[in-house]
Amino acid sequence: MRIEKHPILNFPQDRKIIFFTFNGTLVQGYEGDTVASALYALGILKLSESIILKRPRGLYCSIGNCSSCHMIVDGVPNVKTCITLLKEGMVVKTQTNKGEINAL
Repeated sequence: MRIEKHPILNFPQDRKIIFFTFNGTLVQGYEGDTVASALYALGILKLSESIILKRPRGLYCSIGNCSSCHMIVDGVPNVKTCITLLKEGMVVKTQTNKGEINAL
């Protein structure tokens, strides 16, 4: 599920492939992807779930205004993955609760 051609935007075909871990599985995206867009392109539509009713949440606004894409990234909870650029070796996990504060 990736846009290959667009009448206005240019998508370079020679982008660098980046490997990262999602819920314990090694997956890949492209340089310039956000975490959420890379997962969406892989067919992963559920990024989180509602706290009380446990309803699935996915990519919604793509500009960081909502909380539908909050995930745990490299151990940090509540990361807005729709605006977080993908990096080599990232560890991304589905967030199913409010997240916890880690004392340093």
